[in-house]
Amino acid sequence: MGEELVRVEALGRDYRSGERVVHALRDVSFSAGRGELVAVRGRSGAGKTTLLNLVGGLDRPTSGQIRVAGLDMTSAGARELAELRRSKIGFVFQSFGLIPILSAAENVGVPMRLVKRPRAERDERVAMLLELVGLGGQAAQRPYELSGGQQQRVALARALANDPPLLIADEPTGQLDSETGREIMELLRALVRSRGMTALVATHDPSLMELANRVLTLRDGRLLSEEEVVAAGLAAAG
Repeated sequence: MGEELVRVEALGRDYRSGERVVHALRDVSFSAGRGELVAVRGRSGAGKTTLLNLVGGLDRPTSGQIRVAGLDMTSAGARELAELRRSKIGFVFQSFGLIPILSAAENVGVPMRLVKRPRAERDERVAMLLELVGLGGQAAQRPYELSGGQQQRVALARALANDPPLLIADEPTGQLDSETGREIMELLRALVRSRGMTALVATHDPSLMELANRVLTLRDGRLLSEEEVVAAGLAAAG
């Protein structure tokens, strides 16, 4: 893989639930390079979404360190994190997160509006991105006029709007049938390879993990070693 883009060291995240402390993540360490698609798996409550939210700068860790594109996110201020999310990170969610009153093209253009890219440049890039995800003919359609797979393609194009080096996808195929989900995952892999991006993708689907360069397994907030994964019988179970 290419140069390191993400480094996580001894990451921990605790939450209080009444009198009890919940250890959502405990001493998690890993790195990811450019051009690498890393799948994150684990049962519900294992810590997948917590990990992605921390790497994406949407939450703060209790302990440990995160570096993304050279920025120490654990010491960065709110303004620095906001700028990092706008320019360096693209997000794709299970629920698509499209704005229902906007067309596909308008949804893809939203991140570029936020960074005040010129309209002509924005329109050209929107058209290119929709073609890239196979939706050049659906630019004027609104989300309710598109299938689930098409909506997720729009969401993926939107995540790429500002050409981020890091893509974070939380169960991006969770609302799709298996065939459509695999198409989306294959598209993700192709984009990572062709654009030299890094992608962190949380998924439950073992067949989709085959498309990843590497799989991280979380259990009870802890990252398992390969030996522990095999011993626990998780290699095939996902």
